[in-house]
Amino acid sequence: MIDYLPVRDAVATACRRLATEGLLIGTSGNVSVVDSQTGNVAVTATGVVLADCRAEQVSIVDSQGRLVDGDFQPTSELELHLGVIAATGVGAVVHTHAPAATAVSCVRDSLPVIHYQQLLLGGEIAVAPYATFGTSALADSVNSALAGRSAVLMANHGAVTTGATIEQAVENSLLLEWLCRLLIDSSALGSPRFLDESAQAAVIEAAINRSYGTVQPVTTDNKEN
Repeated sequence: MIDYLPVRDAVATACRRLATEGLLIGTSGNVSVVDSQTGNVAVTATGVVLADCRAEQVSIVDSQGRLVDGDFQPTSELELHLGVIAATGVGAVVHTHAPAATAVSCVRDSLPVIHYQQLLLGGEIAVAPYATFGTSALADSVNSALAGRSAVLMANHGAVTTGATIEQAVENSLLLEWLCRLLIDSSALGSPRFLDESAQAAVIEAAINRSYGTVQPVTTDNKEN
């Protein structure tokens, strides 16, 4: 008997955190994690109130979407999750109807690089063309727009982020929402400035040279005498 509790619990924990942060509301949104032992996918069941999601409300499916374990039908966006996982090899996918991200998806065709932190998601974020939820057309649209990125906006719908781990996918969702809020707030003040390719390249170079974003212990060489 395979123990799916760890991945089920990871999905449920992510749902509750995203709901606490205001990115998931009611039953809107879904989360998936790949089980490293079997390659099967733990995904939120349809109709679950995500702020109260429990491990037993997470379904286990195989790569074809067939139910392997669980008492509830998986999310209606299952094809989207499985498509992203198959195309990118990521370990986790988060789909939200986050307010700022959804607002931007209703107006813009992309989210240009408004802050250097956006480069953690791969740069400019595309807005995938609108398609009805739960359809192959939406899954294909998201996959195309996600190429080379860890995030995509879905026109008049919401957002999808990915990560090697569920923790990373959640952090990417939080970052995307912050960036979209930044765009909305700055647009209220005037015309936002965006970082061009030269500025982006300089940020990448500086991040590499300074090991940006990693904990760096103090060594005897850089301690003051």
